Amino acid sequence: MAEESPDSAYHSNGSSLEEEAERMEDEEQERLLSYWQSVGRGHQVDVPRDMAEPIQQLTRNNNPQERQSIPFTVIQRKEKLGDLLYEKRQYGKAKWACIKMKEKQYEQSICLGFMKLMRYICEQNSSGLYLGITVPIVTIVHTNESQSEMTQSVTVAYYLPEALQEEPPQPFDDDIVIEEWPSTIVYSRSFRGITNEDSIMREISLLAEILESPELCLQDTFIIAGYTNPAAANRINEIWFLQRP
Repeated sequence: MAEESPDSAYHSNGSSLEEEAERMEDEEQERLLSYWQSVGRGHQVDVPRDMAEPIQQLTRNNNPQERQSIPFTVIQRKEKLGDLLYEKRQYGKAKWACIKMKEKQYEQSICLGFMKLMRYICEQNSSGLYLGITVPIVTIVHTNESQSEMTQSVTVAYYLPEALQEEPPQPFDDDIVIEEWPSTIVYSRSFRGITNEDSIMREISLLAEILESPELCLQDTFIIAGYTNPAAANRINEIWFLQRP
């Protein structure tokens, strides 16, 4: 019987290693998709199979060291007995990728909006490149003038990384719009846990009580800043009040 040459053995082993790596990759993709689908069901959101690759890509690149924080300047910190009550910040003019959503529930809107932005971040853009994670992902919410209830319409927005601010890659999804937001002063207070209509209205009420002059801020437009993805159980969030221009 003819002996197998070292060269052919190398190709055989190389091929089997590649197949094993591919199999493990597929298993990881299925596991992540299954996890997101189970979380989605809890928010009454269907996570389609074509989200498997963006979810995997985002998960791999979601190291704290890889994230780019949105730059801001602290103007004032208000503390009481060593606890931070709120922070007054200045955010500069910048470009954001935005998508308007109007689902029945807030959680549905942010989950579906975030999935669309994930596709844009994960190569479904005119550059064909992975754009990178920036934090926080923000959601603009609106209330009636008495701040007693939220409207259904929200905007989910992703801050373009510094290197892409001048020429942002264009989204393939027509629902995503690149907007330039003006320089803004915000009053920010952190909170943890889920974000829904009840928790957001509670946080709006809390910050309004703490601020010395809440009338200086917009009374019907607020921002929820999310530092962890919507699938996380114990989310890290902030409520932002926007100072009137």
